[in-house]
Amino acid sequence: MKRLTRNDLWNLEDYAEARATFRAKVIAHKKLRQVALGPHATLYFEDRLTIKYQVQEMLRVERIFERAAIEEELEAYNPLIPDGANWKATFMIEYPDAEERRVALMSLGGVEHKVWIQVDGGSRIWTIANEDLDRTTDGKAAAVHFLRFELDATSISALKRGAALHMGIDHPKLPYQIEVPQPIRDCLVQDLADSALQ
Repeated sequence: MKRLTRNDLWNLEDYAEARATFRAKVIAHKKLRQVALGPHATLYFEDRLTIKYQVQEMLRVERIFERAAIEEELEAYNPLIPDGANWKATFMIEYPDAEERRVALMSLGGVEHKVWIQVDGGSRIWTIANEDLDRTTDGKAAAVHFLRFELDATSISALKRGAALHMGIDHPKLPYQIEVPQPIRDCLVQDLADSALQ
C-alpha cells in the first residue's frame, strides 16, 4: 500500500466538514479488520484508510496545521501501513474494570511476542512486536502493542487460493486460538499484493 502524503489529507477546516461522513466510513471498514483473541485481547489490523483516520484525528485534536509538524505525524504513522507482504495490527488487552486490568497486565509480560497467525498447513508466523519501543517492563505488559506479521510467498499464495487463516496467543495466562471468520479473512487477504509472490 502507498504511504500517505500531505496531499492525501484534508486541512483542518475541510476535515471538520468531512469528519462525520469519513468517521462513519472508517468505523464500518474497521469491523472487518478486527479479530478477537478471547474476551480480553483484540487485533485491530491497520491499512491506509485506518491510518489516514488516525492522522486526521491527531491533527484535529492537536490543531496541527504547519507543514513540518504534519510531516512529523506522517513519519510517525506511515510505518503502520502494511506493505503488501505483511499485516500490521494494534494489539489491545482490554478489561473494562481498571483494577482487573492492572492485575492482569502484571502477569502478561511478553504476551506481545506470543501472538501468532497460521495459514492452513503452514507453520505459525510469530509477531514482530513494538519496533518503536519495548512496552513490557519488569514483567508487566502494556495494554497496547504494535505488531507486524511477515508472510512468506507460500503463505500469501495459499491465502489467495482460499486457505483458512488461524490466529492465536500462546501465553499461559491468555491462551486462545481461532479460525478467522471468512469475511475478515477475505478483507485481510486483499492487503496482500500479488507482487509479494515473486
